Amino acid sequence: MTSREEMLRLRTITEALMPLISEPPTLAVILGSGLGALADLIETPVSIKFENIPDFHASTVAGHHGRLIFGRLQQVQVAVMQGRIHAYEGHDMPTVVRLLRALHLLGAKDLLVTNAAGGINPRFGAGDFMIINDHLNLMGVNPLRGPNLDELGPRFPDMSQAYDAELISLAAEAAAHTNVQIHQGIYAACSGPSYETPAEVRMLALLGADAVGMSTVPEVIAARHMGMRVTGISCISNAAAGLSGQPLSHVEVEQTANRVSQDFIALILHFIELYRTH
Repeated sequence: MTSREEMLRLRTITEALMPLISEPPTLAVILGSGLGALADLIETPVSIKFENIPDFHASTVAGHHGRLIFGRLQQVQVAVMQGRIHAYEGHDMPTVVRLLRALHLLGAKDLLVTNAAGGINPRFGAGDFMIINDHLNLMGVNPLRGPNLDELGPRFPDMSQAYDAELISLAAEAAAHTNVQIHQGIYAACSGPSYETPAEVRMLALLGADAVGMSTVPEVIAARHMGMRVTGISCISNAAAGLSGQPLSHVEVEQTANRVSQDFIALILHFIELYRTH
């Protein structure tokens, strides 16, 4: 696939979405596994299913509603992906980040990305949250591989500050204000869909990872390539393999996310309020 072909796909998406919005989004939000309830609070929502967006696909994972919703949260114009698609569903990386790229072309300048993750740091408990301050890309692939989309960003984007320091500070302030248990740490992204083995989790701990999941990093890389500021928040849904003595399941991920849903909503709403006023 050439860069021209991908840009044509992006323009097709933006042309399809443009009639749905009354004003451009400022903030793009991606809601991870089990965290989609926030989307129900969007004011004047306009919704479209992923599969009805040109050159995009339905999400096949439980806990991902697979909808794009335009509207307002805390007086901020947002574009919210209620769920995401993953590489492990069989998609290549340009497809995984395609909708985010289109949202940037529609006007989104910043990205708030969320996920459910397995806790590696022994201080983390199920139901805690973690502000991502750096990541390890262990997926074996990069969304920028192939011809560079020069219209979007440079061939070799700097990733030394993948997660914006000011937005990290706002997320920490929001957590303090809402009394939500939160940490900061490094997120490791693996390809999935199988969970990591206990040996792999021990390796990740040695590499400095505090939590592990199967998403987020592709979107962050694509966002930084386009010059978007990024903040990321993980919901620690369970202890990673070998740390609890229990087998892992996606049901546990959804149950934990549902249990802390109100804390998550309070945290994100206050973050967006602080975002608006800074």
